[in-house]
Amino acid sequence: MTSLTLLLICLYRAAEVQNLPVAKTMAPLIFSDNLGQPKFNLDIPERLPVIQALFKGEPFNPDGKDESIQTMYARFGDIESNDLLAELDDALPHFIYWLLTRVGLIEIATDNDGYAYAIFETMNDRGKPLSPVDMLKAYLLAPIEDSQARTLANQTWKQEVLELISWGGSHEPERDANCIKAWLRAQYADSTRDRKAGAVDKDWELIGSVFHRWVRDHSMQLGLGKAPANLKMMAESFPFFSKAYRRVLDASKRYTPGLEAIYYNAHNDFTWQSTVLLAPLVESDDDETVRRKLAVVATYLDIWLMRRVVNYIRVGYSSVSYSMWLLCRDIRRKPVNELVQVLSQKLADDDVTFAGSAAKGRSGIEGLGLNQFSRRYIGHLLARLTEATERGAGRTESFDKLVNRKVTNPFDIEHIWADDYTAAASLFADEQEFHEWRNHVASLLLLPADVNRSLQDKPFDQKRAHYAKQNFYAASLDARAYQHQPKFLQFAAAHDLPFQAFDKFTKVEQQARRKLVAQLVEMVWSPQRLHQVAL
Repeated sequence: MTSLTLLLICLYRAAEVQNLPVAKTMAPLIFSDNLGQPKFNLDIPERLPVIQALFKGEPFNPDGKDESIQTMYARFGDIESNDLLAELDDALPHFIYWLLTRVGLIEIATDNDGYAYAIFETMNDRGKPLSPVDMLKAYLLAPIEDSQARTLANQTWKQEVLELISWGGSHEPERDANCIKAWLRAQYADSTRDRKAGAVDKDWELIGSVFHRWVRDHSMQLGLGKAPANLKMMAESFPFFSKAYRRVLDASKRYTPGLEAIYYNAHNDFTWQSTVLLAPLVESDDDETVRRKLAVVATYLDIWLMRRVVNYIRVGYSSVSYSMWLLCRDIRRKPVNELVQVLSQKLADDDVTFAGSAAKGRSGIEGLGLNQFSRRYIGHLLARLTEATERGAGRTESFDKLVNRKVTNPFDIEHIWADDYTAAASLFADEQEFHEWRNHVASLLLLPADVNRSLQDKPFDQKRAHYAKQNFYAASLDARAYQHQPKFLQFAAAHDLPFQAFDKFTKVEQQARRKLVAQLVEMVWSPQRLHQVAL
């Protein structure tokens, strides 16, 4: 009906402009007399402003409006721009009469809401296939017979969908589905596919592909099927988890005090974060409790993730899917104190640490060097070490600025040893060993790109003075960084960090720097942070 109404309005306006008699014939199909007042036949209150504007040819701004209104406005624009009227030309009245006399509509009527929404699942009012979100909404609405309750549920759902797909000022039509997948997986997925050939998909996988069917098939498990429960899910649960999901998106995009770990994980492109962070939440949690839970779980993920990447263990979507299902199951709906205990124990039991993994034959920080896999993670790690050192020294340089690649002069990875094997040949057995030591994380810094370029060919003794003018993590290689810097010295002493200035940089000095990196890493990614962020 919506698409047909839009077409009729377009044709009606064209007929009116040309003073065609058929315009009067068309008018009752668009609006009719209601006790002396014209009333649009497509009488949906929230759509009346756009219908009226299109009918009268008046300006209309769809920004911020419901998705269906935005779609209607866009589809009317499509009708106007496809040159239909130009092609019809003098045949316009003939086409209109053909439309009025040769096109029929079939009405499907039922007095049962369940049947009505079942029919709805196979049809649509927006000129495109129904999405899983649409079909889930239809299923949840079906048993809600009270008109006020149904209106509340429908309007609440539509508003949440609108806020999701328009979050951040960018229109992303899949964001509502992604939110619902994360919510249902985090809160309800009790099973996952067995890790063997020929295994079938279970809760975790099915929610990721056909969540609307999964909800219908698991209605008893979810307590759904009756009006009160369905209304609660639509008007209470969905808004709660949608808000939390958007909060995660906000903290992923903007470096947010108290939720820094979410930004760290987003920078590492950890795609499971939004799902896992929703697992411990309960609809009765207030905003502060939600923040604390998000902070605790994000901090755990930050430590868990970085322990793996420094050991060259993959953390991509498929690689850790099973681990994330286990994690969601174990922290589901936990209060903050219990959440901290569970996650602290998981870190204590983890066989992958920054010192390595015996089971996987990995050596952790000691074996971490720059290569195609590790480059992005080493950049992240250096930014975190730099940020921690800067803050410890009383400065305000923050991680988001250190990793921002959109600025004119971004930070780049600096090699302390210049790429000149000949100059350092006496220190190494061969060129391969030189590159291994040169690319080790302890031989790397973060410097502004222009400084990095100006220093790249210089030996260490010529670089030191320039390092002294940069961030404290780099400056600590030069003795001048320790002069008249009480906060930096206090920071180093308080955490027993072996910062040390060098006159030269050989294997001996790099080994000393390795110890500093190892201790800084343990400080930055200390499991004690779980307790700190829970406060």
